[in-house]
Amino acid sequence: MNRMRSLLTFISCLLCFLKTGTQASGWSFQVAPDVTGEFGKSVALLCTFMHPHKNYNGTLTGIWRIKEPYSGMVVFKCVSHNSNDHCKTTVSYKNKYKLLGNPRHNNLSIKIDNLTWSESERYFCRVELSTDHHDKYETRTGTRLHLIAPPRILNITVGYDSNHGYSALCTAEGEPLPSLIWAGPENSSYTTAVQQSLAHHITTELHYLSQDGKYTCTATNSHGKAEGAVYFFKFKSGTSSFLFVLFLTALGVKLLLLFVILGMAAYCGRDNSTVESHFTRHHVQESTYENLDRRTPSSDQT
Repeated sequence: MNRMRSLLTFISCLLCFLKTGTQASGWSFQVAPDVTGEFGKSVALLCTFMHPHKNYNGTLTGIWRIKEPYSGMVVFKCVSHNSNDHCKTTVSYKNKYKLLGNPRHNNLSIKIDNLTWSESERYFCRVELSTDHHDKYETRTGTRLHLIAPPRILNITVGYDSNHGYSALCTAEGEPLPSLIWAGPENSSYTTAVQQSLAHHITTELHYLSQDGKYTCTATNSHGKAEGAVYFFKFKSGTSSFLFVLFLTALGVKLLLLFVILGMAAYCGRDNSTVESHFTRHHVQESTYENLDRRTPSSDQT
């Protein structure tokens, strides 16, 4: 019985010590365990805290990191040197993280702009005080950021291979992962195959396209719907012959024009040669006449 009482007394003292230690630390953080943001838009991560100093005028540093507490990559950091100094941002990964709160008023909330899939992480809020004891505290569980996204068609193309003939390929993204449905011309026959490549992305391939016309890919999830279309036309033998004849005709016209231009250039060159020759002969005759005219008086004198 005495042993039992001693054990209970020891446990009570231990609990009192732990309680006193928690109160002595004076730190407390309030963060949301889960936050949902939409792809391409902004989201706020809330963090309010209490520290053990009622009137603190020293340097205060606010930090947000991702993935792991204490050792994860720092995506935001700001420093305030005194109570009159605003917390100036020194780190903002890709310039996407902005301070919303005022750490001097126990608020280290931030905003993330233009959300992408890479921001879907767990975030940890941390505050450091430059005191003699270097007070610092960081949330251990953090805030998990979930992203949602309405569907978006990323790519839609038509190709050919020996196994599936002509095929159409449609790739879309969204969260939750969208479902893809193909619609083709009436009386068209084809088969579909779904290939999920990456998280948030899905690809569907449409095999054995046989009928000319418009093929539409529709992506749907709980946040919306998106459509993309491709037009498929096979070259028939008659059409190919007509295009070949048209090509030869155009080539023949170009060659004919080339011969005409060359002929005109040759004709003009010949005319210029004739004119020059005429002027040259005429000049020689005049020279002969003038020389003869000059010799005539000499003969008379003789």
